[in-house]
Amino acid sequence: MNPGRLKEISYFPGCSLATSARENNQSMLTFCRQSGIDLVELDDWNCCGSSSAHSVDPEVGSQLPARNLSLAPAGRPLLAACPSCYLRLKITHQKLLKDKDARRAYHSRWGRPFNPELEIIHFFDLLAGMADAGNFGDRLNRLKGLRFVPYYGCMLARPPQLRNERNFHGTMENFLSSLGAEPLPWSHKSRCCGTFLSVSRPDIAARSVRKIMDGAAQAGAECVVTACAMCHLNLEIRSALPGKIPVLHFSELLSLAMGIGGGMGWFRRHLIDPRPLLKSRRLIA
Repeated sequence: MNPGRLKEISYFPGCSLATSARENNQSMLTFCRQSGIDLVELDDWNCCGSSSAHSVDPEVGSQLPARNLSLAPAGRPLLAACPSCYLRLKITHQKLLKDKDARRAYHSRWGRPFNPELEIIHFFDLLAGMADAGNFGDRLNRLKGLRFVPYYGCMLARPPQLRNERNFHGTMENFLSSLGAEPLPWSHKSRCCGTFLSVSRPDIAARSVRKIMDGAAQAGAECVVTACAMCHLNLEIRSALPGKIPVLHFSELLSLAMGIGGGMGWFRRHLIDPRPLLKSRRLIA
């Protein structure tokens, strides 16, 4: 993919970015728009099934993302920012590529032909192309001195079906350090936060979050930067540190580095208020 040539990219926001993580959605859309990229939301999209559907009913777990794939217009990539949505869309597309009977059923059910050429990308793929095109060359040191730990969670780890796909680990460290921020070493960046057990086993989720946030504090981080909206919510809700460390979406920091976002109200939506930290760094007024 070469985003420098793209004007429009299809976009699947998924349930989290459309609801509880609207600040993630808005900051990413704004960042892309400022960068000359229009993310065009799929018309009439539905939940992809996330982490639950394929565990409870594999057929439902396949048909939910399959319908979304059928809505994607030909001729442009389909972007997802939520790691879980990305996995469900990608795995379903690969399954259809390999299974002739599944493609026949897909066509019959949704009334639209399967597109084997559809390129499914994560937000990190888009960034990599933008960096190659030199989009960040004049943004150096906008985040100077901000000490953070990157948190990818477990959903960006590769399941067996995607073992040959690109690994995104290191992306946040590379981008944010190029903008002046300081990534700190720690051992929890891929640890599961237990978000899927938040309702059925909140004790396990709380224990996982406590270890992650304790690790961030021990590393000396001023903030945690997340790649997953669901992880972000869980970390904020269940953080029990006396002096709670703010948890920021990656897209929010990218927008601040571009000089946008300080007055757009995103940070008021956080359960752990990041504004004192951002003001101290003169990233917002």
